[in-house]
Amino acid sequence: MSKAEPIPFEVSHHVRDTCLCLHVQRTARALARRFDEAFRALDLTSGQFSLLVSLNRPNPPSIGSVAALLAMDRTTLTAALKPLERRGLIKVIVDPGDRRTRLLKLTAKGRTRLSRAVPIWEEAHSAIDKQLPKGDPESLRGNLQALSALPAFTADRMG
Repeated sequence: MSKAEPIPFEVSHHVRDTCLCLHVQRTARALARRFDEAFRALDLTSGQFSLLVSLNRPNPPSIGSVAALLAMDRTTLTAALKPLERRGLIKVIVDPGDRRTRLLKLTAKGRTRLSRAVPIWEEAHSAIDKQLPKGDPESLRGNLQALSALPAFTADRMG
């Protein structure tokens, strides 16, 4: 086994200052903490709010479609759904058209919780928008949406 060459400390500073992944992760954690605090009175986390919003549709969506919308794998989504199901906010039902597929439905209790959460989200979101340095939340959202739409890297592309 060969000994790895030490990486200059300047590289660490370069990554710290320029890595989009690092900056997006740090920002995501900071935003999640802020929204978690805002939703605390409703006993919701920011992630649970996003899940409830994703189920607010005319017809119950499949687990796969919600996972795709939230850029989550199905296993992680299933684990995240369990507390909401135990609390009676959502219900997992069998798709009558394909018994292998599970659909996710907001319960009446879930719709009530979501209707109470939306004004909290609006107020917190508005405050964050106003704090953006250049006052241009639409540009930031557009850039983030463009990045999230990029094709995922796979091992064969890295080769």
